[in-house]
Amino acid sequence: MSCTNCFQQTNIMKCYFKEDIESLDRKERLKLINAVSGVKPGNLIGTADRSGNTNLAVFSSVVHLGSDPALLGMIVRPVEEVPRHTYRNILETGYYTINHIHPSFVEKAHYTSAKFDDKVSEFERCGLDAEFRDGFAAPFVKQSQFKMGMGFLQDIEIPQNKTHLIIGEIQQLIIPDDAFSGPEIDLEKTEAVGISGLNSYYRLIKLADFPYAREKEVPRFGKKDGS
Repeated sequence: MSCTNCFQQTNIMKCYFKEDIESLDRKERLKLINAVSGVKPGNLIGTADRSGNTNLAVFSSVVHLGSDPALLGMIVRPVEEVPRHTYRNILETGYYTINHIHPSFVEKAHYTSAKFDDKVSEFERCGLDAEFRDGFAAPFVKQSQFKMGMGFLQDIEIPQNKTHLIIGEIQQLIIPDDAFSGPEIDLEKTEAVGISGLNSYYRLIKLADFPYAREKEVPRFGKKDGS
């Protein structure tokens, strides 16, 4: 199928219809659709089972759900296909940690995505240190300067693809002293890492600060150069 709107001046753009996407090779479709939402936050999720065995896994699906209470969600892929140690440990213990990834250990963070045996700790295998703080039941990543201790609240299965939305509440929040630019957290200062697709990692660069948007204060934007 062709899409005439996809050809603008000298720039040729690819246009995929639903059936085109469905007909792609599985790996090609994974790489494409995992990237189309843009750069996502890169985080390491730390857990431990009831016996204290630690687990660590890279996630790019953590999302803000609300600030009162302080809720975050994340997506876990279908649990029927392969063992999901992170998912199992969260349900067993009710606790997990979310740790920002920084450039200094981005390669180590990436390799936690390998399918290790249940008894292998990704902390040890990938050269990262498990840190237990203030009696919290799940391990933090010692190398991470920005991390959260989470209490599990709800597991919602998404029937269309059998993934799971895990909802948790922030119980501990550890932030560097120099992370703030005025009242705002500056993720460029904390060197937060973003992820696109399956294995591409990005630095974040702050572009601008704008005031809270009120209708009467919105500037009069004019169209220029056909934009």
